[in-house]
Amino acid sequence: MESAARETHDAKQVLLTPAADVRGVGKYRAELLDRLNLRTASDLLFNFPRDYLDLSDERLIADLEEGQLQTVRGTVVEVSTSSKSGFGKSRVAVLIKDPSGHLRATWFNQPFVSKRFHEGQAVLLTAKPRQRGLMWEMSHPLVTNLAEEEAISDGRKMLPVYSLTEGISQYYMRKMVEAAVADFATVPEEVFPDHLLKKYDLLPLSTALQAIHQPQNQDVLQQARRRFIFQELFVMQLAVAIRRLQQRLEFAAELPTTTKIDARIRRLLPFELTPSQEQAIAEVSADMALARPMNRLLQGDVGSGKTMVALYAMLVAIANGKQAALMAPTEILARQHAETLSGLLTASRVHFAVLAGGTSKADRTRILNDVADGQINVVLGTHAIIQDDVKFHDLGLIVIDEQHKFGVRQRAKLRQDDQSPHYLVMTATPIPRTVTMTMFGDLDISTLKELPGGRQPINTYLVEPGQEERWWGFVRDRLREGRQAFVVAPLVDESNTVSAPSVAAAFEQLTNGELEEYRMGLLHGRMSAAEKQEVMDRFRIGETQVLVSTSVIEVGVDVPNASVMSIVGAQRFGLAQLHQLRGRVGRGNHAGFCGVLLGDADEKGRERLEAFSKSTDGFELAELDFQLRGPGDLFGTQQHGLPPLRVANLQRDRELLEEARQEAQTLVASDPGLKHPDHAKLRRQMLLRYGKALELGDVG
Repeated sequence: MESAARETHDAKQVLLTPAADVRGVGKYRAELLDRLNLRTASDLLFNFPRDYLDLSDERLIADLEEGQLQTVRGTVVEVSTSSKSGFGKSRVAVLIKDPSGHLRATWFNQPFVSKRFHEGQAVLLTAKPRQRGLMWEMSHPLVTNLAEEEAISDGRKMLPVYSLTEGISQYYMRKMVEAAVADFATVPEEVFPDHLLKKYDLLPLSTALQAIHQPQNQDVLQQARRRFIFQELFVMQLAVAIRRLQQRLEFAAELPTTTKIDARIRRLLPFELTPSQEQAIAEVSADMALARPMNRLLQGDVGSGKTMVALYAMLVAIANGKQAALMAPTEILARQHAETLSGLLTASRVHFAVLAGGTSKADRTRILNDVADGQINVVLGTHAIIQDDVKFHDLGLIVIDEQHKFGVRQRAKLRQDDQSPHYLVMTATPIPRTVTMTMFGDLDISTLKELPGGRQPINTYLVEPGQEERWWGFVRDRLREGRQAFVVAPLVDESNTVSAPSVAAAFEQLTNGELEEYRMGLLHGRMSAAEKQEVMDRFRIGETQVLVSTSVIEVGVDVPNASVMSIVGAQRFGLAQLHQLRGRVGRGNHAGFCGVLLGDADEKGRERLEAFSKSTDGFELAELDFQLRGPGDLFGTQQHGLPPLRVANLQRDRELLEEARQEAQTLVASDPGLKHPDHAKLRRQMLLRYGKALELGDVG
């Protein structure tokens, strides 16, 4: 055992060799590599290529075919730059010849490209060619300068393409990484036991490192990539499985739902629950009755009635003599929840208070004292709830609205001494299965599938350029009927860098144009809490007829008389976000209408918006959004608190994720602390990567 530990230590030291001491690097290039965060031999070794130059199909120009990735080897004959007036477009054209003919390579809006070429220069161009008349053309091809690329002479058909910094060319980056691979690829320890390598047909680590940097062909490259993707997903799934196991070992108060408690709660609910709500309540009640903390995610489409399930859970906690807290991402939403509770709990003896950034100092002091004394049963608020000065008398349940806005560590802040509260986390953004397996893998999941009775249909229209006047006429007709309207724009102010409408411009344009005869309000995230509340209150009571807002109204805003929404700059929003926005209308007795103003949306943007207009199923739209935009746009940059994936892609690698998840769960079930010597290296890597983010503590 001591020998293995010493070997591990020695290997670690070798891999920490400074980049300057790696063959072919030296002090000057090491300083340049530092800009790319490449400081050690290990960094160079695991600096995987971002792409590959596939030279396996090299042809003469005369033998080219359309639509296939091909490479031509030729000499630069001419370099020209032209600009097209009116559109601000420039074009660089480079004419290449080989023994069989000529080819033109073109780049649009990249005038600097012309400086890379000169007459007589020998180059390789790789792209999918098109024939224009008698001339072959490549648009934005990958270029390899043959004067520098001695590496091609060794006969390799696939060249790695690395991220660079000024002062380092591809040729020298390849040489430096090549030296690191030759000298250090056998040093890193293999984390997988032999039986797993065999079971999943994975390349050994040293072989995979060699292959990912210097693949002989596409098959070898895919094998190497598969090894690293599986490893990344497997280590993540181990962390998630152990996090889940540790939560089950924590202690929480048993909060059973007796027949009497159930009857008392149902008397307060204003309508019959849907089958999905009944199922979710049964799952929540079963969890809360156990002596370990509930960790449950409640997901449901817009308007599916999550708040009723949360209210039921809070009342169960209170009936058992405990306090409950509801944490929302915005003060607007926290106060909205308070209004909902106020209406539902008038006939009960439940006391609640709102604790948010906008709470006055005197009110905050009073509320904190009442919370500490147990006089307040429910606290609603924002991040203000997890400040150090908030001390609960006996906290039994935490409800977190819009789960992805809060990380694991923020949840942990509300834990008390040796006892953990029960957690119910909610989201109105239906979550694709691959994401629930990763970011939310430590949670059990309840899903609300149907909408409560009485919800009105929402009709969605795409407003083509030139049809805006007609749409605003339709909006005016709804306002004359006594309804209210939202107008949503992506930005607060006009931007020089982002081409998208702002609420400031929309407000000014509409108050002086299409909607000048109506009472308008303006709402955005830069306003103070008090200003936002005043604007929302005026809209809620009907004093304001049209609210022009950013996506700050995306979640939880409930104004039953608002029946029409106009979204400008819609291509700037994800499908899931658009669906959330649309869910703000049609919440009363009147049908809802949503107009998406296409403006200057490109072809891809139009396709997405057409999909949005055709579907009112949030789950379907969330999956589509995930396919089109990936998890980052669904959940914001690292809001979930997990380190970003380096080689795996949740959309592309779904099957491998399923395999990794199943194997990780099996392994943790058989060896919960990963104490077996075969698993020691996996355990080390898991703690290094996820120990802090998931608060895994001392596993084993």
